[in-house]
Amino acid sequence: MPTPTVAACQTDVADLDPAANLATVGERLAALDARVDVALFPEYALTGFVADDRVYDAALARDGDELDRLAASAADYGVSLLAGFVEDAGDDYYNTVVYVDSDGERAYYRKRNLWSGEADVLAAGDEAVTVETPVGETGLVTCYDLNFVDVSAAFARDRADALFVVGAWPGEHSENWRLLLRARALDGVRWVVGCGRTGRRDLPDARAVDYAGKSAVVRPDGAVSAALNRDERTLVADLDPDVLAEQRAFIPVLSKDA
Repeated sequence: MPTPTVAACQTDVADLDPAANLATVGERLAALDARVDVALFPEYALTGFVADDRVYDAALARDGDELDRLAASAADYGVSLLAGFVEDAGDDYYNTVVYVDSDGERAYYRKRNLWSGEADVLAAGDEAVTVETPVGETGLVTCYDLNFVDVSAAFARDRADALFVVGAWPGEHSENWRLLLRARALDGVRWVVGCGRTGRRDLPDARAVDYAGKSAVVRPDGAVSAALNRDERTLVADLDPDVLAEQRAFIPVLSKDA
């Protein structure tokens, strides 16, 4: 198996401005190293978020022009993409991530564990989602989902080779984000790639939030392989399949015989 390369595109987000965010995604994709197989963008990367009715005006439908443009970008750059957005599903709205492969095929995950004001304006998802990526079978996880060990355990039973995590973690709790990324790598013996939002939300009539950033790639032994602080940068890392195989042989928690 060739060694896949991932990029965590740590960005600021223009809250409630999908056009500006799609432009940001396009700029970051254009600047990517050609060897990148998968590019991750943060939670709500396409829409931003605020816990009131304004978020509905920024929400995107799965069959809308914005996601078609995202899929076209994946094809143009020959890269698979993961990005978060507020989804307009007709009867309800969700905190959703879309995984688009380089052939344009899409998979969606709706965040199951809503945090704070999200529950006032969004519905929770109810299904775990794994997708086949260049890294192998990969579970999709959004921010606060990291706190729930049962989420991690379910992916372990499915023998997921990696977790892709999108987040918008508050800066004052950034150490918890990094700790949980490491824990979820170790307890499932898998790669974890976490892409966090950076910058600041400062909307009228909404609580200002400084976001942590702190994107990271964590090895299957729980060690941080590469990481960012709060700068708007792209973290590029190779996920060597031999490292995964060696660690699973050393810590055989996924083996029925262990």
